[in-house]
Amino acid sequence: MPLAHPHPIDSTAVLAWYDSHARDLPWRVSPADRKSGKRPDPYRVWLSEVMLQQTTVAAVKAYFIRFTTLWPTVYDLAKAPLDAVLREWAGLGYYARARNLHACAQAVVRDHAGIFPDTAAGLQVLPGIGAYTSAAIAAICFDERVAVLDGNLDRVLARYYALEVPVREAKEQLRGALQLAVPERAGDFAQAMMDLGATICAPRAAMCLVCPLHDGCEARRSGEPTRYPIKPQKAERPVRRGHAYVMQDGAGDVYLQTRPARGLLAGMTEVPTSEWSDAPGEPAYPVAAQWHHRGQVVHVFTHFRLELEVWSAAVSPEGLGDGWWAPPAALKGEALPTLFRKVLAAAGFD
Repeated sequence: MPLAHPHPIDSTAVLAWYDSHARDLPWRVSPADRKSGKRPDPYRVWLSEVMLQQTTVAAVKAYFIRFTTLWPTVYDLAKAPLDAVLREWAGLGYYARARNLHACAQAVVRDHAGIFPDTAAGLQVLPGIGAYTSAAIAAICFDERVAVLDGNLDRVLARYYALEVPVREAKEQLRGALQLAVPERAGDFAQAMMDLGATICAPRAAMCLVCPLHDGCEARRSGEPTRYPIKPQKAERPVRRGHAYVMQDGAGDVYLQTRPARGLLAGMTEVPTSEWSDAPGEPAYPVAAQWHHRGQVVHVFTHFRLELEVWSAAVSPEGLGDGWWAPPAALKGEALPTLFRKVLAAAGFD
């Protein structure tokens, strides 16, 4: 069922606002440059969109600059070792994105001669590119007239329509309403709407007086714009518990190993841990040594909260499997996810 509204989204007003207020972002071509004929680089747009999934612009900028310095083209990224990509990704979270990023770069080079497909449908066959990312690249880079609906736009549209149900219950209706508004300047319109949600129609504040959608916004008319979007009921996040073991040899080097190729944090670097379960029980130390309890670290994943008891010991380097010993000064260069950087910090490695 289409959303009822007396005023369609005014793309002309949105674009006029964007022409004067577009954010300056390292992966973006400004509206003035677009007008003069400069086109966005699909590689840079794709990279930014993958990085920005469930992460903020502020957090992504430094990663984006580092990635594009190390690997300025899709060919460079495709040739890079996966371990190097994972190492540079460490701290951004959701590490399957980094593995898909590398696989996608290889697919673009191998199957498309290094040229990204120019439609949302063509892009969506590539590894790690779903409905949102394909629409964003197709609109921003090729002006395909396709609706680009992200979390910021969910909020803008939920307020514009004063949506009385959680967004996830009306996603397709919102997409349909947005699709009707997409103008010829589809890429600038998509980025303008993203900017509106990031700067004007923000999560905890709505600057309605300067919003180009002011006149038609039902939430503004109601006087309670931040009441929307309606929050869905949250299920309680389960807790898992376990033990983490930090081992040093006689030279002070730290024992590290690689996590399995599948599952959570796949292929990343870790210190040994127990299984993560509802009731971890007593620690089962990897080797006999004088172990010291170094406290607890807590890390929240999307679907559960993890509590790890951290233990450390000086051990003999023999017989510890397929891992390696890293000097403390080299730990910053390892592909350690945030969880294991917390574990090492608790053990005294800041």
